[in-house]
Amino acid sequence: MLFGNISRQLCGLKKVPWSCDSRPFWGWLNAVFNKVDHERIRDVGPDRAASEWLLRCGAMVRYRGQERWQKDYNHLPTGPLDKYKIQAIDATDSCIMNIGFDHMEGLQHVEKIRLCKCHYIEDACLERLSQLENLQKTVLEMEIVSCGNVTDKGIIALHHLRNLKYLLLSDLPGIREKENLVQLFKTALPSLELKLDLK
Repeated sequence: MLFGNISRQLCGLKKVPWSCDSRPFWGWLNAVFNKVDHERIRDVGPDRAASEWLLRCGAMVRYRGQERWQKDYNHLPTGPLDKYKIQAIDATDSCIMNIGFDHMEGLQHVEKIRLCKCHYIEDACLERLSQLENLQKTVLEMEIVSCGNVTDKGIIALHHLRNLKYLLLSDLPGIREKENLVQLFKTALPSLELKLDLK
């Protein structure tokens, strides 16, 4: 992948004052990958711009009417910009973070979101996602697994996704009030299938 090659080239430079294992450098690079370019969104539309953001950060997308997951940034489909609408997002092991979530603002067809082992996902991400009216209408399924920075506050915000039918919460050590969450979702989203695997 293009970005992997760039990272390897950067690490090969001799006069760089940081090491390849430097956390601040990777945090900065991930923030660059998440930066929202509103001009780009205007030029290519929300689905293409969001696809570029997600794949750049290591996530995958599946378009409406397609079975195959798109995971290679360098092989994003070409053709009419309005043809490819994101229906599902799998952000497993990706570096998506809060500053990038504005990319989701214009997405009108997202039904499923999987956040698994996402080190930068925190409550603010889930709150932002839950505030987007377009996602409140379309998201049917969510899975949040092994995201260590998520607490009850972020999960509670998901009750705004009023058409949510399935929610899997697993390996989330930041969740403390399991019973309160169950009651909240029973009241707010009575048709929701809530699966909890919280130790």
